[in-house]
Amino acid sequence: MDFSGSQTIAVPIEKAWAYLVDVRKVAQCAPGFQSLEEVGPEHWKAVVAVGIGPLKAKFVMDVTRPEMHEPDRMVIKGRGKAPGSAVELEGEMNLVVAAPTQTRMDWHAHVVVSGTLASVGARLMNSTAERLTEQFFSCLKAHLQVPEASH
Repeated sequence: MDFSGSQTIAVPIEKAWAYLVDVRKVAQCAPGFQSLEEVGPEHWKAVVAVGIGPLKAKFVMDVTRPEMHEPDRMVIKGRGKAPGSAVELEGEMNLVVAAPTQTRMDWHAHVVVSGTLASVGARLMNSTAERLTEQFFSCLKAHLQVPEASH
């Protein structure tokens, strides 16, 4: 499955990049996120719980960030297993200055789900992915677009 989209975030590109490069901050916005452990440079183990319709699965993910080009491009790869299911994903993000205080994020993700989750939840996969993506970006914007404290 391929997903892509574009989001405008009301912060300068440097602020968006500084937030997005912090894996712990971004992970907190991932729906179903449970834990994150650093394994090495640009390499993490994450536990994410996902529900598709009546099915629930807890994936142990091996996540890497093989490509980073400050301040505008990042690639993330992940591979994970849950009992009876597996997932592979690759995500790419490009940031563009939309205005001095606005950043546009163009993103693309390729996700392959196999096993029980894929066979039973196939028809719900797209709507679930859209809902989770919406939750992720709402959270990201809520954290990033906080007004600076006035002195």
